Amino acid sequence: MSVARQVVVEADGGSRGNPGPAGYGAVVIDPATGEPLAEAAEYIGVATNNVAEYRGLIAGLEAAKALFPDAGDALRVHVRMDSKLVVEQMSGRWKIKHPDMKPLAARAAAILPPSSVTYEWIPRAQNKHADRLANEAMDAGRDGRQWEASASTAALDAPSARTPIASPPVQGPPGDQAAGAAKARAALAAARGAATPEGLFPLPEAAVPEPAAPETAAAPEAAGSGPEAAGAPQTGWGAAPDLGAPATLVLLRHGETALTPEKRFSGSGGTDPELSATGRGQAERAAEHIAALGTVQDIVSSPLRRCRETAAAVAARLSLDVRIDEGLRETDFGAWEGLTFTEVRERYGDDLTAWLASPDTAPTGGGESFAEVTERVAAARDRIVARYAGRTVLLVTHVTPIKTLVRLALGAPPESLFRMELSAASISTVAHYGDGNASVRLLNDTSHLR
Repeated sequence: MSVARQVVVEADGGSRGNPGPAGYGAVVIDPATGEPLAEAAEYIGVATNNVAEYRGLIAGLEAAKALFPDAGDALRVHVRMDSKLVVEQMSGRWKIKHPDMKPLAARAAAILPPSSVTYEWIPRAQNKHADRLANEAMDAGRDGRQWEASASTAALDAPSARTPIASPPVQGPPGDQAAGAAKARAALAAARGAATPEGLFPLPEAAVPEPAAPETAAAPEAAGSGPEAAGAPQTGWGAAPDLGAPATLVLLRHGETALTPEKRFSGSGGTDPELSATGRGQAERAAEHIAALGTVQDIVSSPLRRCRETAAAVAARLSLDVRIDEGLRETDFGAWEGLTFTEVRERYGDDLTAWLASPDTAPTGGGESFAEVTERVAAARDRIVARYAGRTVLLVTHVTPIKTLVRLALGAPPESLFRMELSAASISTVAHYGDGNASVRLLNDTSHLR
């Protein structure tokens, strides 16, 4: 009878461009000691993040099997990855729709008996060893060579090289300590019935039964979803389904322009100023902070120059492209553009009073009302949430759009726009779940600027 063998595989993959130059890394670890038993890494040419992550998983499983070729069914492998997509698909909770992923998943599943492998999602910060291996492989490819184990330094300072691996924690989507938070949201939504509460929004019909994180070219289909699974109302917290990872919107206000410290109206109908020297410094510090977090997967920006410049600073750090969405532009303040609040009161006192009293009133000279801005921003939000379901996307935008997104997430009245502080280059975060509910996780964080 074979002696039971237990190992941990940590795997990762990356692409500098998505698709772009890609590589993977994997390490096999003794769970009792935390010592690495084997490493694997490879530059694979131009590919997507998802392909590279699956290739890392395959390499890790093959390395584990090669270490114990006689273990047979007695080998137990616990896979830890920071890819929610791969973990959920290989665990059988999400279906695989993209044609590039199916053969890779089948290849991974065939290496060891399904009963021998378990999967766990971990934060990126806990996957440093595999991440460093993947980056070494990509660096090697950039230099026209392949990764060599003898030259690797990935094991240095890797937590797994010094610390025993703890038992897998309770599973839940990234950002939730356990699945209970998502189940509570689903149960509350079911209890409210079919009516959509004020301040919440319906996702496009095709996205409703798809709580999964998207693949690069297509969103995976959640196992057990569809009309049969979604049609029956849920009763009680325990029966509510886990909604999967949310679309997490990281809201970054642009850095300062020359108009910012003077507190002048600066919308989409004015001069479109560039960042000041102070603003460029703020953008760099925000970019450094966001890169250190390691969570942002996509970037969307307002078309205005100050936002595009701020977004470019982050994109350079993360090697990501920037998508422009017109719906994220600032309010058009009409004749008030470039004026201070005091100057507007002196020149257009009655118009200002009416504007402050009603979201349906536009600034003097044909600007946008807050009601019009809300409609535009909500439409942009719906597009972005549907496109980036299950992903973390950075939105680089302005005061009014960010406050509007927060207000809608909270179901707060329009006058709440005047009760939020939002500093230049500040960060706020809102998560949107598959049932249409939202969770405000952060508002006006400026710790990275101090």
